[in-house]
Amino acid sequence: MPFGKSARITVTNECDKAVDAYYSNIDYQLLSRLPENTGYFHAQYRQTAPCPGWSTAVEKNLDGKNNYVFLEATGRGHVIGVTQGIVLNQDGWWGEGDDMLFVDGSEMPITNGTGSEDYYNGAWGFDGTQFAYQHVGVPHVANPWAIGGTWCVYRWHIDSPLNFRKSIRMTIEHGNGNDRSDNFYSVAYWYQTEPHAKFPALPPVADRLPRVFAVPKGAALVK
Repeated sequence: MPFGKSARITVTNECDKAVDAYYSNIDYQLLSRLPENTGYFHAQYRQTAPCPGWSTAVEKNLDGKNNYVFLEATGRGHVIGVTQGIVLNQDGWWGEGDDMLFVDGSEMPITNGTGSEDYYNGAWGFDGTQFAYQHVGVPHVANPWAIGGTWCVYRWHIDSPLNFRKSIRMTIEHGNGNDRSDNFYSVAYWYQTEPHAKFPALPPVADRLPRVFAVPKGAALVK
């Protein structure tokens, strides 16, 4: 995490209970100067709980209008990864959502994936099992196919950075054509030159705590 003049790292306990013990270790190296075009590390949390899904016939989704947004940034830089948590509000498989990437003001996605499981380098719903590799993984799965089930997935773009010169909008469908209403929580990680766009407000603790919004089979649009 390069810094040009100074750096400040803080930890905040937002729980209503005191932390009895806390330990940290920070390693750093001082340099005489950094290149003028040095990219700075950024990380951004987002969530939508629940996502606005359809239970009727799947609609075509070509422009990603209602996709879940991992990241919106302006400037020059490259994305290095995403971590995502999912809470199931419906029975069945939460995936099949296509990742769609918009770069430098493009109105249509410059890349359009073939499903969440493919973006996270798995298939067949990861067989509902855990795995962890260097750049992709599913380190947590519980009750994978039913309401209340939880998943954690990650994808690092260390070997395949997503570069942008002016702006980037990184999105993914929630279900096939955005037909599902699960809870999505994510952090996107990237480097860019300053200044950066204003971050969305961090939701209060109560809204960040996972909860289930059960969607019965055949329910209407969830808003």
